[in-house]
Amino acid sequence: MQKLTVHRGVVAPLDRSNVDTDAIIPKQFLKSIQRSGFGPNLFDAWRYRDPGEPGKDPSSRVPNPDFVLNQPRYRHASILLARENFGCGSSREHAAWALEDFGFRVVIAPSFADIFHNNCFKNGLLPVALPEREVDRLFHEVHAFPGFELIVDLPAQTVATTDGSQQWSFEVGEHRKYCLVNGFDDIGLTLRHADKIREFEQQRLARHPWLARTLEPR
Repeated sequence: MQKLTVHRGVVAPLDRSNVDTDAIIPKQFLKSIQRSGFGPNLFDAWRYRDPGEPGKDPSSRVPNPDFVLNQPRYRHASILLARENFGCGSSREHAAWALEDFGFRVVIAPSFADIFHNNCFKNGLLPVALPEREVDRLFHEVHAFPGFELIVDLPAQTVATTDGSQQWSFEVGEHRKYCLVNGFDDIGLTLRHADKIREFEQQRLARHPWLARTLEPR
């Protein structure tokens, strides 16, 4: 998992409440369990005017020019600004995969659905909850200034404008922060103890050698 410490990026405003996971990555794209390749179909029904299907070449499709991520000023955004209850709906982990694969590292909103919130931390994506009034202010700033950027400092738990004139604090659990800062997903956390695991397996097989036997097919 990619580490996240201090991130500076362009902000894209998605001015919608209750964005569910089927809108983030529609159900027809859930056939793969690979974590990559979902970015081109992020917000598929909103980004394109023609129906999306797995394997369809994105360059052959008709983009919706009114959708925020199709506007030139936001195409390279890495921070998504959204409204309350972002990520509601089904528990599909693909939603976090699609956002990360597109290039987002941070999502800022007043609130998040619980399962989506958990999935973000497991996939290198930082969900930042800020008060609604502060999110409103950020929406105004993003619309007013093309190329508007923010600096998200995870160790310090702050979001700040690039000139330092405004700064907000956010909450994050110590364990989740530790994992993101160090780039550990659940497997990475386990592999920190790889030597101890191998030692345990060797001792177990020494005590119970029959466990290493392979059953012959009848």
